[in-house]
Amino acid sequence: MSTKFLEDKIVDQVKDFFQDLVNPVKILFFGSSQENCDYCSDTLLLMEEIAELSEKISIETYDIDKDAEKASQFNIEFAPTTVITTIFNGTEIDYGVRFLGIPAGHEFTSMIVSLVNVSKQESGLSNVVKEKLASLTQPVELKVFVTPTCPYCPNAVILAHQMAIESKMITGEMVEAMEFPDLSEQFKVSGVPHTIINMGMGEIVGAAPESLLMEEIEKALKITA
Repeated sequence: MSTKFLEDKIVDQVKDFFQDLVNPVKILFFGSSQENCDYCSDTLLLMEEIAELSEKISIETYDIDKDAEKASQFNIEFAPTTVITTIFNGTEIDYGVRFLGIPAGHEFTSMIVSLVNVSKQESGLSNVVKEKLASLTQPVELKVFVTPTCPYCPNAVILAHQMAIESKMITGEMVEAMEFPDLSEQFKVSGVPHTIINMGMGEIVGAAPESLLMEEIEKALKITA
């Protein structure tokens, strides 16, 4: 008997939540056959279970080494990485929504919410922040370091993904800190959530409202009012 991640109660709740899916969404899973990908198999199993919960969700699996061209297309450097795209008018749209590592524990919420937000093609951000994001002319990468046991982390991840959905200039990545210790050390992550803006040009420690993250992005890009 195979082990399942999702209990029946959770499955029912997620199915109800997925009633809000609008456009088809695709989960692109990038794993690695290399021995150093400890969480690849578990992450793939979780993604497959999620994809089974709605006819509007499909899944594609790739190996970052064997499918290097596909990995390069989506700028994938690490495994496991999960990308969420949507299909609109027959065209696949990549909003820059990424998960590095397994979205387990509290981060399962981030995965489910971001799937629905991508499907809706709606960020849900305030008009003020939307206007500021629309004026961005430089690319922004948001790395949100988390752990599965952190109850405050999903809000930070969901916010980064909302901004990625709203602006084609932004990529929002959840990074599971314990799975990627080298990245955590590189950015001196000690507490979570910890959001890194453009490889350290800015940062926020702790959960922050959208206005504060927008302010820090502007500081990192040296945008003045």
